[in-house]
Amino acid sequence: MRNLIVVLFLLLLSGCMPPNYSAGSYATSDYSPKLSSTVYSAQYSFSLSNVERPEKASQRYGQQKIDTLSQKQYHFYFEDDLVRVLWSVSSNNISFYLQNKTEHSIKIPWDEAAFIDENGSSHRVMHSGVKYNDREQPQAPSIIARKSSIEDLAFPTDYVEWKEGSEYTSGKWDEKSFFPDFDYHSKYSSGTYPSFESFDQIAKSNVGKTLQVLLPLQIEDVVNDYIFSFKVDSVSTSQETKTF
Repeated sequence: MRNLIVVLFLLLLSGCMPPNYSAGSYATSDYSPKLSSTVYSAQYSFSLSNVERPEKASQRYGQQKIDTLSQKQYHFYFEDDLVRVLWSVSSNNISFYLQNKTEHSIKIPWDEAAFIDENGSSHRVMHSGVKYNDREQPQAPSIIARKSSIEDLAFPTDYVEWKEGSEYTSGKWDEKSFFPDFDYHSKYSSGTYPSFESFDQIAKSNVGKTLQVLLPLQIEDVVNDYIFSFKVDSVSTSQETKTF
């Protein structure tokens, strides 16, 4: 009787199992299709090609010096008798270090600053400490005391947007890149991908284009407009595909 009960139990248990079940074979590709992820990326190389200063600036603030730096954080160097400015520029960020060389305070009136894109269109900018929700509101000027310095950034306000979430994700703020620098695709292994050659062509078409930052520097009652021009010298692209 006991053996009969064991046999009946085993038969009942086998009827509840998935078809073709064997140890270690459940949840195979038949049940969980593999997912491939492809990332296209572009790295842009810039140079500080030119700095425009106010008329007669050479008489007031001396000759300008422009150079390239080998530092990890900052890549470009500008200096005259008024300021010393170090810049870091990429396809999605422009930041700087500014040293006041004078015996007077210098103000940066941010509402008069601007980002000029590769097509020559001017954009209002925001800087460090400004909340995304407040980016279109008037911004208080930054003050650099005599012989002191400041680290900050300049980013176009209309390159920031709120992206709504989905059923499974929450919404988030998104910063648009100045040039195409990243493209991501996920498809099942049987799917097709957009052309890497197309991404490569679009990215490299930006070689020779220029981004500019208008940085107004007010000393006493005089506002001096400095325009820094950054040219794309080269672009390198790559792609990477992973299967999960």
